[in-house]
Amino acid sequence: MSLIEIKQVDRLYYENRLRAFLPDNIIDVHTHVWLDEFRRPDEGAPVRAVAWPWLVAKHNPIEDLFEAYRLMLPGKTVTPLIFAQVGLDFDIEANNAYVRNCAAAHDLPSFLVTKPGMSATDFEEGIEKGGFLGCKVYLNFAAPYIPEKEIRIYDFLPPHQLEVLNRRGWGAMLHIPRDGRLKDPVNLAQMLEIERKYPAVKLIIAHVGRAYCPEDVGNAFEVLAETRNMRFDISANTNEDVFRQLIRAVGPKRILFGSDMPILRMRMRRTCKDGKYVNLVPKGLYGDVSGDKNMRELDGEEADELSFFLYEEINAFRIASEAERLSKADIEAVFHDNACAMIGSIKEGNRGWKI
Repeated sequence: MSLIEIKQVDRLYYENRLRAFLPDNIIDVHTHVWLDEFRRPDEGAPVRAVAWPWLVAKHNPIEDLFEAYRLMLPGKTVTPLIFAQVGLDFDIEANNAYVRNCAAAHDLPSFLVTKPGMSATDFEEGIEKGGFLGCKVYLNFAAPYIPEKEIRIYDFLPPHQLEVLNRRGWGAMLHIPRDGRLKDPVNLAQMLEIERKYPAVKLIIAHVGRAYCPEDVGNAFEVLAETRNMRFDISANTNEDVFRQLIRAVGPKRILFGSDMPILRMRMRRTCKDGKYVNLVPKGLYGDVSGDKNMRELDGEEADELSFFLYEEINAFRIASEAERLSKADIEAVFHDNACAMIGSIKEGNRGWKI
């Protein structure tokens, strides 16, 4: 049985909108790989993330990631930057070890999922000894007594770890917290402070700062236009208006393609309602989603027209890039060259390393 069913609607979507737009070689800077055996249910853990991504895949071994690319992006060669899951109900150490082994076996770039309680020494040794290029941090790991709405970036990416990243020139994949998302003034202040105090960190702001709807932006891009170092990945984002604002604010050289695989295998289309994103999915495909405010079901012809989350993301960026008149070289930069340069600058002896 195939990992993913490829329907005629998918073939037409890819051939008519995406194949010619995408370069032949792609780097995906945002992917999770894990085995179901790493899950360690912890009913006492605070819930600090939406539930719907777990409907797509209960595990994502490296073989499934490669197979998904083969099926969904035919004719393209995709190199993923991989890291572990970030759930509190996971054995993170075992998952990190799996990522390390996958990266070594397939010559892939990888990040270590880290926790804020790690000392500077343990943090540095974990990244270095595992051959990682930096860290993936997440708000789940902030101290449990901090209410979710009050979590700040420094609560899960603390200064003593940023100092290590800055000294070593390593990368960090940051999913920003707080209900205000990209426009939140605390987020913006700390992002700018990291930019100023730790200029050698290859900081990647995931999901364009979780700005999935125009209402998530506020004046963020006016503030962030002054930055020169931080990068933004477009993972799990399908909003062409947000992408246009991002392109105008920072230019194509600091934008990176990321997917957030495996959730980008979801068959869906995203819309915004009252400033909140809603994923439209085929009725019954992902079980009972009636209690999830971010999910709504379609049936009949509307459902039959739904293709993949991955295609929706890439197509939205295509529309934005055409509106902003990006060149073919700019597109190649976003989908390959920017990540290749960043990864190469981190790796020791990187002159001979190519993707």
